[in-house]
Amino acid sequence: MAKTKSRKPRKSAPKRRAFARIADMVDWVWRKLWRLLAILFLLAVAWVLLYRFVAPPGGIFMLQEYRRIGAIERQWVPMEQIAPVMARSAIAAEDANFCLHWGFDMVEIRRVIEQGSSRGASTITQQTAKNVFLWHGRDWTRKALESVFTLLIEALWPKQRILEVYLNIAEFDDGVFGVEAAAQRYFRTTAAELTPTQAARLAAVLPAPKSRDAANPTQFVRNRSASILDGAATIARDGRAACIGG
Repeated sequence: MAKTKSRKPRKSAPKRRAFARIADMVDWVWRKLWRLLAILFLLAVAWVLLYRFVAPPGGIFMLQEYRRIGAIERQWVPMEQIAPVMARSAIAAEDANFCLHWGFDMVEIRRVIEQGSSRGASTITQQTAKNVFLWHGRDWTRKALESVFTLLIEALWPKQRILEVYLNIAEFDDGVFGVEAAAQRYFRTTAAELTPTQAARLAAVLPAPKSRDAANPTQFVRNRSASILDGAATIARDGRAACIGG
């Protein structure tokens, strides 16, 4: 009688089960991660939608300044109590195509890239996203979140609301936030009563509020204000301020 060869137990079955367990674990992690991201996105949508109707109480940077200085100046005013020339001046100074883009000014971004300039091409919507919902800085995490909030703001807020929030939360001097507080600090007037020259000077200090003074302007600020004054009149004539009614 021929001897039958004994079969060695196969080792592949335990390996297959181990790989299956790993695959199941990875699948479980991915499903949990996507669920978490979906929840965070819905919370972000709800947060942005809330501020379409409710005045934002401030932002991380404003809180940091409060802790650093001990006090800040700020008084919220609706768009109806802000001089139209102030709104146009802010657009002329910070984002001339504000009414034409959807949060990112691709024309300006291409121009900066072609010129090899170090200056940014941040729009008013991007600055609003940063000032209201995020922190200041140049890390990629913040920039990625800024892009998400920028798109949400453009989708959920009208342009006039974006500019209204921006003008009420932007820093105009050390610890001075919002156009109403700035008008009172620099010119002893209200945001509604700003003259074209005063509005242009306030807009001129926006990129560097801690080193520029609207009440005692340097020659650079004077020249910048004159340019903004012309720009505000130009965008009023060519319709680039139409989204804010002016």
